Amino acid sequence: MAGPNLEREREQVAAACRRLAAERLVVGTAGNVSARAGDRVAISATGVVLADATRDEVTVVGMDGQVVGGELAPTSELDLHLGVYRRYDAGAVVHTHAPMATALSCVLDDELPCVHYQMLLLGGPVRVARYATFGTPELAENVLEALDGRTGALMANHGAITHASDLDQAVELALLLEWACGVYWHAAAVGSPRALDEDQRQAVVTAALERRYGTTRPADEGDG
Repeated sequence: MAGPNLEREREQVAAACRRLAAERLVVGTAGNVSARAGDRVAISATGVVLADATRDEVTVVGMDGQVVGGELAPTSELDLHLGVYRRYDAGAVVHTHAPMATALSCVLDDELPCVHYQMLLLGGPVRVARYATFGTPELAENVLEALDGRTGALMANHGAITHASDLDQAVELALLLEWACGVYWHAAAVGSPRALDEDQRQAVVTAALERRYGTTRPADEGDG
């Protein structure tokens, strides 16, 4: 169980910031990460160089946004993170300015098509949230709308966001979204990318459930 000061979660958020920087999904101070435990949230502080983030650069806030731990002001996207927690009961949120995702957020109007079945982990086609100034209630609301039924979204002319039940999963989804953006980018460079239709996506879900796709099992167990 999380302690009152979320020391474990603060360490996890700092480590996630450093990993995202190592994976080149964030640069400098651009991006923010949070993890929730009950009615408190550990969130990266504003102005932190994410590649060097430490536990002391992660602030703890209540669900009302009030600082209850740490010495630094939280990220300017605090309302966005809290909105995701309130509406989708998430356990962690990752917001990046990943290069491919950010580039596509500048040219795609509505969504990133579902061009690969792995994108079903994001909910299918990834919507592009309407543009609004960073750190504003308008941006938070636009992104929350885009996340309906999804675990990831692009943010027009801004970046990307993912959420999950825990921080490891949220980071993996951020990596997956950036990969999917790269796949689409390269496919579009040589032709018109084909998107999986609803029947094809449902067939993937059925096959994954039947075969327990993504989990290990004994070699003699087979697929049946």
